[in-house]
Amino acid sequence: MYIINAPDFKVEVALIFYHTLNRAMQQTANLEKLQDTLGYRFENSDLLLRALVHRSFAYENQDVSADNETLEFLGDSVLGLAISHLLIDLFPGYDEGELSRLRSSIVNERELAQIALGINLGDFLLLGKGEELSGGRQKPSLLANGIEAVLAAVYLDGGLDSAILLVRKIFHGYLEQREEDHLLKALDKDYKTQLQEITQAKLKLTPIYLLEAEEGPDHDKTFFIRVAIGDKMLAHGFGKSKKEAQQEAARNAIAEIEKDPGLLQLDVD
Repeated sequence: MYIINAPDFKVEVALIFYHTLNRAMQQTANLEKLQDTLGYRFENSDLLLRALVHRSFAYENQDVSADNETLEFLGDSVLGLAISHLLIDLFPGYDEGELSRLRSSIVNERELAQIALGINLGDFLLLGKGEELSGGRQKPSLLANGIEAVLAAVYLDGGLDSAILLVRKIFHGYLEQREEDHLLKALDKDYKTQLQEITQAKLKLTPIYLLEAEEGPDHDKTFFIRVAIGDKMLAHGFGKSKKEAQQEAARNAIAEIEKDPGLLQLDVD
């Protein structure tokens, strides 16, 4: 017969209760912080919590009943409708074809991931241990899916008007950073082309992309790239292909140049 030691059992139960309570308090604090960032208060905060649950976390935590994939599916449609409203308001002079091109340039994984990074969404995602260790909080696919899931949660909680207001908040400043007259032209170009045009105009030089490292098995590699002008390093980037990593490095370089134009002043011996 196995005899339970009462004091030890009480300690174990207390520890389980403590960790459960601590996890619940941490989740509540994170939800409050994210709602402050979004500028939207949920009537049903469980919707927001579900929007942050990646399938890897749900798999590893049997007490979690659902992940955010269904919300991602709904959020894709919500985003398309909301961004259409926003673009019509921002660019009343654009015709249907121009608006469609503009929407396609914005509503894609790369752009959505940048929006997610801008609000630090990755910090709030609930990931499994493996996904966490593989850099999931910075993965463009997870970030883009997370934005869509959060938008779906807002839509279910507060309706389409609330979703449109959120899209207006998190996308409007992003669009304002670009000159309206050249918005389509800029978005239609890839970032390597944009960076090359900047460096050619300022320095008559072409950016150089260098492979720094490769990580992961052959079927799931991550490539790390740095981009430089002459001997000056401008930025780093990573991706699941060399092309994706180069694009990310170019994008980051453009952002750095916008913040500090002095980066294009090369040292002269």
